[in-house]
Amino acid sequence: MPYMERRRPNGGRLSTKRNEADQIEILSGVFEGKTTGTPISMMVRNTDQHSRDYGNLASVYRPGHADYGYDAKFGFRDYRGGGRSSGRETLARVAAGAVACKALAELGISFDTKVTAIGGHPMGPEAEAYVDQCRSEKDSTGSEVICCVHGVPAGIGDPVFDKLDARLAQAIFSIGAVKGLDIGDGHLVSRARGSENNDSFRMVNGVVTPVTNHAGGILGGISTGADIVLHVYFKPTPSIARPQETITSGHEDTEIEIHGRHDPVIGPRAAVVVEAMTSATILDAMLINMSAKMDSVRKFYEK
Repeated sequence: MPYMERRRPNGGRLSTKRNEADQIEILSGVFEGKTTGTPISMMVRNTDQHSRDYGNLASVYRPGHADYGYDAKFGFRDYRGGGRSSGRETLARVAAGAVACKALAELGISFDTKVTAIGGHPMGPEAEAYVDQCRSEKDSTGSEVICCVHGVPAGIGDPVFDKLDARLAQAIFSIGAVKGLDIGDGHLVSRARGSENNDSFRMVNGVVTPVTNHAGGILGGISTGADIVLHVYFKPTPSIARPQETITSGHEDTEIEIHGRHDPVIGPRAAVVVEAMTSATILDAMLINMSAKMDSVRKFYEK
């Protein structure tokens, strides 16, 4: 399924009822199906926005949103949907990620990204029933996404401040609703012994191959050649219709009920955003790695 189709609402039980066409207009950088070398510029028009849905939020801070923080920092906020903290912002990431994913496919790198759990329930009828329950109670739920990257060669990334896992963490945490990330076994390593956690190596058909992959494909900030495995945790959608305690912009206590067309769970539409940010980060790291060895630079210019 194309990248943008994976992000847009599908009208099912797990998504909003908004009808976002998300038609991309390519303004520059592509001609006759190929890139031209100039910057690729794309535009997507909002065709189903309802600014009136946010009219009652002009002077109230929404719990779970960035409203108060924006006001505290800038002294001003656009209450019509959240501005740069809106989930709509991820559309640009997905469009750029589609380009990065195509480039990585030429290098034999592929992705397997999916929602693994909703509200602690493994994906399936039980998870869908739980979302229905949350909807009926005017509530929402959190979710988990796993992103596996196959085919990344060993040696990608840098040893200190630009470690591959550090750059991936920055990219993933820049997605608005992400509150947790595990790489490989992640937080579970705190319960393991070294003999259990270490990934042994052996030669397989002349290739250095980790026997296990507790490290999630990265050691010392550099890829090992094993699959890169990211477990990403999304908070519940903060916009819910049940009464919540909050304050006004004048710092007076009040209550709020948020109405509109909001997703009951974020993960199903955000999985492709995780993949997009991961693909852009890995492609960038691979391009940087071209200058890690002088013979690599020489071979590039010999072409």
